[in-house]
Amino acid sequence: MEKVKNEIDEQEGQNPSKDVEVADVEGNGEAKKEDAHQKDVVVIHENTKNEAEAVLEEQENEGERSNVSSSPVVEKNSSFGEEVNLLSHLKVPEKKAWAKLKTKIEDAIRGKMVAHENYPKNAGDIVPEKKVEAEKRDGSPPPTFVKNSSFREESNSLSDLKEYEKKALAELRATVEEAIHGNNLLKGKKEQANIEKPLEESEKKGETEEKKKLIEEVTIDEVEKDIALWGVQLLPSKGDNATDEILLKFLRAREFNPNEAFEMLRNALQWRKENNIDSILNENFDAHLDSIGYMNGVDRQGHPVCYNNFGLFGEDEMYNNILGTEEKREKFLRWRVQLMERGIQKIDFKPGGLSSFLQINNLKDTPSPLKKELRLATNKLVGILQDNYPEFVAKNIFINVPFWFYAFTVLLSPFLTQRTKSKFVFARPARAAETLLKYISAAEIPVYYGGLKRENDSEFSTEDAVMEVIAKAGSTESIEIPVLETGTSLIWDLTVLGWEVSYKEEFVPIHEGSYSIIVQRERKMGGREGPVRNSFKNNEPGKVVLTIDNVSFKKKRVLYRYKINNNASS
Repeated sequence: MEKVKNEIDEQEGQNPSKDVEVADVEGNGEAKKEDAHQKDVVVIHENTKNEAEAVLEEQENEGERSNVSSSPVVEKNSSFGEEVNLLSHLKVPEKKAWAKLKTKIEDAIRGKMVAHENYPKNAGDIVPEKKVEAEKRDGSPPPTFVKNSSFREESNSLSDLKEYEKKALAELRATVEEAIHGNNLLKGKKEQANIEKPLEESEKKGETEEKKKLIEEVTIDEVEKDIALWGVQLLPSKGDNATDEILLKFLRAREFNPNEAFEMLRNALQWRKENNIDSILNENFDAHLDSIGYMNGVDRQGHPVCYNNFGLFGEDEMYNNILGTEEKREKFLRWRVQLMERGIQKIDFKPGGLSSFLQINNLKDTPSPLKKELRLATNKLVGILQDNYPEFVAKNIFINVPFWFYAFTVLLSPFLTQRTKSKFVFARPARAAETLLKYISAAEIPVYYGGLKRENDSEFSTEDAVMEVIAKAGSTESIEIPVLETGTSLIWDLTVLGWEVSYKEEFVPIHEGSYSIIVQRERKMGGREGPVRNSFKNNEPGKVVLTIDNVSFKKKRVLYRYKINNNASS
């Protein structure tokens, strides 16, 4: 047991900086590996699924269990001591099952199965763009503006498609065209019969063939007019350039099998009709749901970003209010579909445009999926989104991932396609902000997630440049901002990824006879500190100096921005 403890401590304590990405597999299928200090890329071993499902089944059979209300997997998110106390209450077969499951999960996380990465190997590298006019005490190079590369969407341009993809698209277009003209894309056989029945009755009443033909033409015209998806006409002959964008989503979700893509499209349309999805944006839901999921800003490529804060389910009151009954779970699912539709409103389906968005899932303080209500809602939501919203998520990033989540992904695997799983990115707490910065600029990341974006900010906008300096391990880094005109108002934002440094702010006058002014006394900043914002108005020429003393054994990324308002502009 002590050995297991040490190994877990090594995973979560000594080396918390590793994050995991399960990325797209293309070409020759060879795995691409990065530096171990940046990330480990793993996929949970499929054989783990049976043991994990067995644990779930045992927990739900309450009549066959003695005084154990939840699985030990839940407790792994707390201290190791708590886990040992809980295991002591388990029966011998249960202890063996848990030990076997735990061993397999740990083996998988240590890299037994390595997957591929589909973003550039140096995606996190800094690309110097412009030097900042700021003097350095130690003569080191000035900071650079932050500019990171990121993933790119698959091209929807016909010229970029492979021959078999073009052929599949042409076949799907023809099938959809025929189905719409035959009035059997949107409506099932029963509904088709409901249209034909009045025509038969009218004929018995002596209706003329001319009038009958007119009724049929009107029916077809109305069907053609109504069959649209997310504002895009699905009838290919209408010439809407965005039609191919929609059809390609369904084709990609079904590996360019036109028959399966057509059935998926047809089922999605039927689901939308049966659930009145086209009017869901007009529905009102409880305001507290908006704190669980919302759209906010864009990533480096311009994709809208959707944030999901599942940690709020860790509060018992919130959990019961949202998931406590089947009726409440259905409302939650409908609200989540509405959020999806809101995100699609921000997407441009035109050729060359962005037709997907980035999704961030914050798992901090999230309750274990062994809680039945959460598991039922999650499984159903995954099915709804995967079946009816194909290829709308360019990347699905999970941050602050607890240990038990890797087992949960095994249980969720049967509900996910390989293409969906290829877009997953996993980041442990120590790497959360670092991972988000690969895809989103600091100016677009909310302060809650370690970025610099504040709601209703009157001082800075997302257009203001963010600069970066590196504080090496055991070194002191100073950022000097000249304020040479008297009466200058200076405001700044600063954050250190992971913090664990000492930080201070001071104003240093140019004249030797003047005294420095302490703006903020030096203090230790812990790993959970948020971004700093402060300001200063000078009465004489000088400079504001922001000092970061990196006492840790790892280099730190320091992100900051500032704005100067002098007398002329004030």
